[in-house]
Amino acid sequence: MRLPSILHTEPHGGASSAQLNWLRAAVLGADDGIVSLSALLVGVAGATDSLSHILITGVAGLLAGALSMAVGEYVSVSSQRDTELALIAKEKNELATMPEEELEELTRLYQQKGLLRGTAEQVAKELTAHDAFAAHAEAELRIDPDELTNPWQAAFASAISFTAGAIIPILAITLSPGLYRIEATFVAVFIALVITGILSARTSGASVASVTLRVVLGGIFAMVVTFGIGRLFGIATG
Repeated sequence: MRLPSILHTEPHGGASSAQLNWLRAAVLGADDGIVSLSALLVGVAGATDSLSHILITGVAGLLAGALSMAVGEYVSVSSQRDTELALIAKEKNELATMPEEELEELTRLYQQKGLLRGTAEQVAKELTAHDAFAAHAEAELRIDPDELTNPWQAAFASAISFTAGAIIPILAITLSPGLYRIEATFVAVFIALVITGILSARTSGASVASVTLRVVLGGIFAMVVTFGIGRLFGIATG
């Protein structure tokens, strides 16, 4: 039997929801790296002209940020994975101990999707006969047991994406001539934020112009504030 189209939940457009989530997380991680390090570096550069101090600050900020992102993502994904595994174990137990109740539950789930009682019951019975757990995992839990997120992979991906973004302001501020160090960093960060804004909008399906403008203005605002604070401290201690 060919299932009604309402039961098909796979995303259209060639990319799965998991892939889009990974891409979105990578873009956000890179954006975080760009903004965090650029704000930190121009703040230090506003207080001192010492390239060694700026470089040490940049490296320390990159390592701290990447590790923080990795640990945070690992804890978050581990908690999510533990919850999903607990739900999977509970569902398997219910299927083994109360199959009739679970069949009725599946039938009602498909009724809620818009199927008539008779059609929903037929679909539920056929899916249960084929793979009861898979049917409940998809319709009830909305979990794919074969694609649970790996917390180690998530942590590594977050650290890499943050590092990729953080390297941009570090290179810009350390490789630019001393007289144009701040200006070059602002330009490099502006370009990088425009790119991440466009990518973020494309992955989320939102307006490119509004998302990009929001990302750029937020990043530039952070840099201006920290540069001003750094300049004030530099003047006060000069």
